This record gives sequence, C-alpha cells and structure tokens, in this order.
Amino acid sequence: MPTISVEQNLLRHLLSQHGLTHDVEAMGDQLPLMGTDIDQCDDDTLNIEIFPDRPDLLSGETLAHAIRPFLHGTKATPEMEVSPSGISIEVDATLAEVRPVILGAVVKGVDIHGGEEEMEAFIKSLMDHQEKLHFALGRGRKRASIGVHDLTSLQAPFRVVAVPGTTEFIPLGETSPMSIDSILQHHPKGIDYAHLLTGMNNFPLILDANDAVLSFPPIINGQHTTVNHNTKEFFIDVTGWDERACEAALMLVCLQLQERGGSVFSVEITTCHGQTIQSPVGEGISHHVPEELVANLLGRLFTDEELQHAINRMGGQFNGRRPALSNAPTKAQKMAEASAGTSLLDFTMPRWRFDLLHPVDMVEELAIGHGYEDLGEDNPKAQLTAQPRSDHNMRRRLRESMQGLGFMQIQSLTLSNKKDQFHSMRWEINHQITTITNPITIDHTILRQHLLPGLLRLLSTNRHHDLPQGVYELGSVVRDHQNTDRLAFIMAERSGGFAAVRGRIQALCNDLGVTSWHAEPMEANEGPWLAGRGAKLIINGRWVGCFGEIDPAVASLFELRVPLNGAEIDVAALMNQVTDPV
Repeated sequence: MPTISVEQNLLRHLLSQHGLTHDVEAMGDQLPLMGTDIDQCDDDTLNIEIFPDRPDLLSGETLAHAIRPFLHGTKATPEMEVSPSGISIEVDATLAEVRPVILGAVVKGVDIHGGEEEMEAFIKSLMDHQEKLHFALGRGRKRASIGVHDLTSLQAPFRVVAVPGTTEFIPLGETSPMSIDSILQHHPKGIDYAHLLTGMNNFPLILDANDAVLSFPPIINGQHTTVNHNTKEFFIDVTGWDERACEAALMLVCLQLQERGGSVFSVEITTCHGQTIQSPVGEGISHHVPEELVANLLGRLFTDEELQHAINRMGGQFNGRRPALSNAPTKAQKMAEASAGTSLLDFTMPRWRFDLLHPVDMVEELAIGHGYEDLGEDNPKAQLTAQPRSDHNMRRRLRESMQGLGFMQIQSLTLSNKKDQFHSMRWEINHQITTITNPITIDHTILRQHLLPGLLRLLSTNRHHDLPQGVYELGSVVRDHQNTDRLAFIMAERSGGFAAVRGRIQALCNDLGVTSWHAEPMEANEGPWLAGRGAKLIINGRWVGCFGEIDPAVASLFELRVPLNGAEIDVAALMNQVTDPV
C-alpha cells in the first residue's frame, strides 16, 4: 500500500481553519474504516498507509478534506467551487492520434504561511502528490500525466501541438536546449518514459502565446515554468488517454491547492475533435442506488436521516428517493434500475472519487459511513459440508512442528514486486511471472514466487521490538501461472548461525519422520544466503528446499541489522518424499 508522510502541524493548521482539533488517537481508531491506517507516529510526522482504492487521499491536504466530515461531522462538500479564468487552450487536431485528452485548470491565491522552509516543504509535497497520482491514476503516466506550472511566467492563451522529434526546448533541470529525440534518449525522465511514445513520429508540446514550451507530456516540463518559493498562481495541465483518470488527477491537484487557500478557475478548451469544453467541472456526480440492493447487501433499510449522516461522512450528499423508471435514458441507469424494485436512492459524490464505479461501491460507502457495528444480521441459507484437502495432514504437521520450535505463524500478501522477490534476494527468474495488468502501487506488481521476502518485510516493520523474533508462513506462491505451496521460516536472534538453523531443519525432519536427509552446499550468491553458510535440503536424494544464514548485505536492503537465519521449502516436493502416516 502507498504511504504518505504528513506533518502533524499541517493537519492542525488545515483543521483549525474550520474550528476543528487534531486528535491522533481518534484518527487511529477511525481511519482504517475510511481506507487509511496510521503506520508510524511521532511528535512531528504521521506515516499513513493509504488503501489502493482511495487515490483521493494521497496528500495531507486531500486527506484533511476527507477526514473533516468523517471524523468531525462537518458538512461535506462534494462540489468544487470553480470560476471562469478567461484563459483558453486550443488543441491541434493531430493530437487525436498522439495524446487526445487535454485538460487544464488555474489556481490563484495559494498562501503558504511561514518562510522558505515551509514553502519548500509544500513544493515537495506537491511534487510527491503528483508522482503518486501518476502511478495510482495515470498507470505510470500512460493514462494520465500532470504538469504544474508557475502561471506568472506564462502568457495565455495556450496551444497544444504535435511537433517532430527535432524540436528543441530547455527541459526541467537543464540549462541548455535539447531536442525531443535527445530528451527521450539521454534525459533521465525521457529514458524512464520513452516507451509511452514508442512508434510516434510527432510528439505533443504545450506552448504559451509566446511559443514558450510549458510541457512535453508525458515526459517533462519546460525549465522556465518551474514552481518556486514565490509562486502563488498555478497552471495545471493533465494529458493522457483516459478522460476519467485525467479529470480525477486534475481535480485532486486543484483540491490540494484549494486547501492551501487557493481559488480554482476553469479554462476553455477546444479539443482535438473541435468541441469546446470547460475544465474542470465543479459539480459532483449523481449516483442512483437501488434501495433493495442496499437492503439485500447490508441486511436492513435506512431512514433518510441515516442515509444523509452515512454519506456525509464519506464526503457526499443524499438527495432523496425517487421511483425507479423503466425508460432510463442510459445503459448504466437501465442496468441499475432493472434491479431497483420500487425506488432509487439519489446521491451526489465528488468527481474526484475515481473509485466509485458501480452501485455496489456506493453500498460500501454507506456501510462505512454508517458503521459496521449496526448492520443487519443474517444466517446462511445453505449448509455445505467441507471436504479435506489432500495435503491437509502434511500442512497440520508442518504447523505443529513450527509452533513447537517457537515460531509464530503469519500470513503476508500474495502480491509483491520483482525487486523484493528477485533482485534483493539474488534469486534468478526461473519461472514465468504472473504480473498485475493495472497495479495500484509499485510494491504490488506481480504474484509472489517466494515467501522469504514477505517474512523479511515483516521483520523490517517490527525491528523496534526485542529479539528473538521467529516467524513462519505456510502459503501459496505462483509459478508459471500455477499455484503451489511453500513453507518458509526466519529467525532474528543475536546468537543465531548456521548451526542453529541446521538444528531447526533437523528437528523439522524428526517431526515429519524423515530419517534420510543431508545438506549440500550452495554456490556463492545463489540466493540470499551468506557465502559458505547456505545449503540445499536433500531428502531421499531429492531437493526439497534451501536453508542457511541470511547475508547481511541482503538483510540491509530490508533495513535489518541483526543476524538472521531461515529456510524455504517446497511443500509439494516434501510430500513426494515424506510418507503420510495417517
């Protein structure tokens, strides 16, 4: 899950502007329901984990906007106040095949209280929010990319054109002009995102009235538009291929600046298809939810007062009930009203709530806002007799052995990433990797092939606790797109060494009734093991796993500075060599 660091003074300031107080204890109790959780807290900073389905909480400012009605009961504002700016953007028709969605906004009057240090912290948080939105909503800038500029350095109106690769301008962080081709080949940002423009002969540029380059989306901004300590007026551009993602990203940056005292203004855009639109649109989005769907899923009916209270906590507004119509104008409304029964519940939610896609999502909002402790009760309608797994006895024996050795069982996420699974652990990729098509965070991009990295991450999170710490996991990994079970354990202890982990392997084998086993040495750098302190577990002449001391160089990549030893065993291979006595 993505984590944001929020200054406690910032939350106090943003809440005090509305006559509210900052209560960390109340936040810790309530935030998990909202889609966040306090990971770490000290006198100055809160590290808050944001659940992947809430990209609208990825900055301290947007988080403060959401927690005011949720924690303090203030009236929610699903609309954003937007006034015309008089600024226009004309998009060339050739952009339809290059980067068709172009949106923009102006924010004026942003006032950062304090000196240069506070302004520097704000600029850093603005850029950090931008990059988090690039990943969460923009899918690595493919669907949406954001540019934030100092408006006073620009001359409206603006144009978006397609230009050849020989076109030159001074990119951010450089002092001399570079051609687009050179940026894509040599500039760090160009190297990272050149794949988004592969196969294109023309590239998008945003120009002002003086033909100065604001941005080369989705790669990099121009140097002269950089936000600085004196910036109080901002121009935001968002370009991409997904209009909904672009709109949400634009409004969330505007909301962050609005929370800092800014006023949001729309710009008039002539799209690449010749249409004239205003961006952004401040009105919220209406959601129609079948009342029977709410009753069926949550087990009870709600009064109007309960509906208003619940949805207000989630940042929305309840507009009342209306009869379900059979002649709904759109396909989505027809699908909703087909199962509506007698009435629909009408809600207004912010346009930046990118995660609300279906009436069921609104039912979840009501459940969270109302509180899970006061929902209906129900009993199963059918009784199903479970059948034991073929490996049930082996799994039970493994768990009993691990617990007898003093290990605590844990269950970590099946989602992981290549860095943890392979690069940090020094394991070669020998099996096909199952990747996530649309990952929400950079930490969860593949399905795991090993269990040990998850155990190391757990120990890293708990490194402030006393030693020894011993944990194990009996869980599934995915190799060649097929599930298979593995057992892994790890022990953090001051005096642990190879002899200690070998003794635990011997105890495990004794518990399983294995009498014929031996250890074969591992090659150096073959996995996370310390050279000369890693071994293969061989039973009846067959490999079933590996064990040994963890190399401190590997442990340091997980921020661990204590002696570690552990093992990872293939359960299927073990079952083939061990007789089940039951």
